[in-house]
Amino acid sequence: MENPVLVEVLRGAVVESRHRGAVAVFDGDGLPVLTIGDVERRVFPRSAVKAIQALPLVESGAADAFGFDQADLALACASHSGEPRHSDRVTSILRRASLTPEALECGAHWPTNQDAMIALARSGAEPGAVHNNCSGKHAGFLCTCIHRGIDPAGYVGRAHPAQQWVREAMEAVTGAPHGDDVCGIDGCSIPTYAVPLTSLAHGFARMATGSGLGRGRAAAASRIIEACMAQPFYTSGTGRADVKLMEAGGGRVFTKTGAEGVFCAALPEAGLGIAIKCDDGAGRAADVMVAAVLAGLMRREPQMSARLDELARPVLTNWNGIEVGRLRPTEALTVQAV
Repeated sequence: MENPVLVEVLRGAVVESRHRGAVAVFDGDGLPVLTIGDVERRVFPRSAVKAIQALPLVESGAADAFGFDQADLALACASHSGEPRHSDRVTSILRRASLTPEALECGAHWPTNQDAMIALARSGAEPGAVHNNCSGKHAGFLCTCIHRGIDPAGYVGRAHPAQQWVREAMEAVTGAPHGDDVCGIDGCSIPTYAVPLTSLAHGFARMATGSGLGRGRAAAASRIIEACMAQPFYTSGTGRADVKLMEAGGGRVFTKTGAEGVFCAALPEAGLGIAIKCDDGAGRAADVMVAAVLAGLMRREPQMSARLDELARPVLTNWNGIEVGRLRPTEALTVQAV
C-alpha cells in the first residue's frame, strides 16, 4: 500500500517536492477516530515516545526522591537543543543523585541550537554528554537506577533492568509486542522497537486519559503529560516545533517529535492520541502533518485551530530573508473536528 501525498513544498506557485505519509488518531478505548495511509506498518518511534519511557522514573518514586519539578520531568522527556538552560538542568539532576555527567552513556554532540553551539565553541570548551539532546532522558534513567538500588553502569543495554522497565512500560501502554525481532538501536544507544502507528496513537490516548493503565500508572502518565505541556521549552528548545505547537495549544496540546519523520501527540481533553510518520523521514513535513491534524481536530475552537493551521503552512525564505515558497497540507490531510 502506497501512502498518500500529505504535504507539498512550493517554490513560488509551483510544487517542487511532495511528502507521503500516514496518520492514526485513536481514543483511549482503542477505537480509531481517523486513519490515513498504512497505519499498521511498523515504524521506529524514536524520540517520539520519551514520555512513555519516563514512566518508570515517576512510578518508582525516583522523580519525587530527587525533587523533580515540572521542568525536570519535561526534560526527562526531551529532545532538547543543548541550550544552557537544558545542559545546566541536566547537570543539576545528576548532582541530586550524587552523579556527574560522566555517568551518562548517551554520547556527546554539539548543541543543535546555533547560538548555544557558537557560544560553546567560542568558550573553547568541547561538547559533552549533557549537550546531547537525549541527556535529560538518560538522567532520568540514572536516577531511577540509583533510587531502586541498581548499578547504573551499562544502563543503555537491552538486558539492563533500566531498559527492561522501559520495555515493559512501552508494551503495556501501546499494547504492541516489543520483541527482539523488531528491535534496533536508537541514536542515544538505547533499544528502540518498531510498532504500528495504531499502537502509538492508542498508547498516547491512554497516556492522556489513563484508560486501562491502572491508577498508579495513569497518575504518572498524567503528571508527565502535564509537565511537558506546562514546560514545552524543556522538551525541545528555542524555535522548535514542539515549543511552537504546545504554545499554540495553550497548555492543552501535547506533542513530541522523533527522528525520521515521526510525531506523536495527544489532546487530553478530547481523550485522543495521534501518531504520524512521514515516509521519507523529512522533519519539516512531519511538522506540517501534525500541525494540520491538530488544527483539524480543534476546528471547533477557531482561535486555537487558526494558530495551529498557521504552523501547518510555514513560509520558506532564503538567506536574504526573501520569501521563496511555503509548505502546505494536501486535501488528503483534511481532518474533521471532534
